[in-house]
Amino acid sequence: MATKFQKIRESMAPERQERIRKRTQELLDELPLQELRQARELSQEELAEVLGLNQATISKLERRTDMYLSSLRRFVEAMGGELEIMANFPEGRVRIQLFEDLEEEPEKANI
Repeated sequence: MATKFQKIRESMAPERQERIRKRTQELLDELPLQELRQARELSQEELAEVLGLNQATISKLERRTDMYLSSLRRFVEAMGGELEIMANFPEGRVRIQLFEDLEEEPEKANI
């Protein structure tokens, strides 16, 4: 009989559990769009339906290296999230608020 991972984790030293938790969070903080969608347990078809697009368009979006911020925001919001733009400096992080008030007109959607 297989041992559940939770039971294995509970038997580890607290320091090791904390290292694993931190590394897991680091990996989750850096997911490509496709892996983010999969982590949210959404198929391309489901996301396409929410966005009013077809599955092929979602596939193309996930492979893009450059896209409009408004498109990325719609993609993230369709998965139940909120897009935040951050600038990292040696002194710390700053949240960029310039894009928060932008309202995209439906006829100009460029996804």
